[in-house]
Amino acid sequence: MNTTDAFVGLECIECGEIHDAETATHRCPDPECGGILDPTYDYDAIDLDRATLAARPFDSMWRYEELLPFTRESAVTMDEGATPLVECDNLADELGVDRVVFKDEGRNPTGTFKDRGQTVAITAAAHHGASDVALASAGNAGQAAAAYAGRADLEAHVFLPARAGFTMKAMTNVHGGDLTVVGGRIGDAGAAYDDAMAEHDDWYSVKTFVTPYRHEGKKTMYYEILEQLDWEIPDAIVYPTGGGVGIVGMYKAAQEFEQLGLVDGMPGFYAAQATGCQPIVEAFEGGLDRHNPVEYPDTICGGIEIPDPGASPWILEALRESGGGAVATDDEAILEAAIAVAKGEGLEMAPTCAAAASGAWELGDRGEFDDDDTVVILNTGTGNKDADVLRSHLMGKGI
Repeated sequence: MNTTDAFVGLECIECGEIHDAETATHRCPDPECGGILDPTYDYDAIDLDRATLAARPFDSMWRYEELLPFTRESAVTMDEGATPLVECDNLADELGVDRVVFKDEGRNPTGTFKDRGQTVAITAAAHHGASDVALASAGNAGQAAAAYAGRADLEAHVFLPARAGFTMKAMTNVHGGDLTVVGGRIGDAGAAYDDAMAEHDDWYSVKTFVTPYRHEGKKTMYYEILEQLDWEIPDAIVYPTGGGVGIVGMYKAAQEFEQLGLVDGMPGFYAAQATGCQPIVEAFEGGLDRHNPVEYPDTICGGIEIPDPGASPWILEALRESGGGAVATDDEAILEAAIAVAKGEGLEMAPTCAAAASGAWELGDRGEFDDDDTVVILNTGTGNKDADVLRSHLMGKGI
């Protein structure tokens, strides 16, 4: 494997054991554990400062190679990352804060931040000699997996729920993916994926928190945000949360930048969910260390309709240790937020992503922010993925 110099291996977040990344490919191999594995590094061996980063082209998330498991030269990449941070003065006035900036992940190759996770996960699959990769997804991660698998000359087997948007289904096929559309919701797609994996022991999983590498790619969003803000730590980062891969990745990145002495402190991380599926919000407000699954999820935001997020203890730790929080808004408010952002700032947000904007408004109404705060809102995907949903909402209002 073409790994970076400081990459040590994969640490289980449950039992703490560190495993060799050559042989441990997915969850903790201890049969009594099975916990999530997390790439770990010898941070003392990493010589990285602000001047070194400033001298590099802002061209890809792989510019942070020292803090990723694989070398840039060996990566399956389309120069994902390096997305803009867009100032939104109108929204800052509405929220009553000094600055609102959007991290616009819709500028990635397949239109979402899922590309950051799949570039690392597919690179791992290629390094491990896989011929086929597989996952269940709400939509965008499946499209991204098919794209990167195609680039690596791997077969991608993608299981999507019927409610996934047309664009994600179509582009999964266009990228050459083997698409299975499953009636029902994400849990039904997951069950079909589990059945298929049981029949194909040679398929390599690139599913959320089954592979150790998707959150590792998404942590680079935080690295970029800090540099783009000239190393000024924002007061809040609001993130649309389903499985929480991005939020735990950014929380890890914040810890890494502190450990490397690049900054002192971290922002408050806020999980934004839809009221129809808010297991993290309920756990946070209830003082729980782990969520209770949502029995009957019901939100138009399919990308965050995750009723049973397996990494909830890690998500909740990120929210509490950073001094952040959790917020839920209903579908009507979320759709209205997407339209308001498009109309007022020109930025296109898919409905799922707009949960972060709607959540930020709600947090502002609650008095969570001060008038001199900088608030970062993660736009995790472009609005044209679900333009029909937004247009239908307008038509329903007679517009």
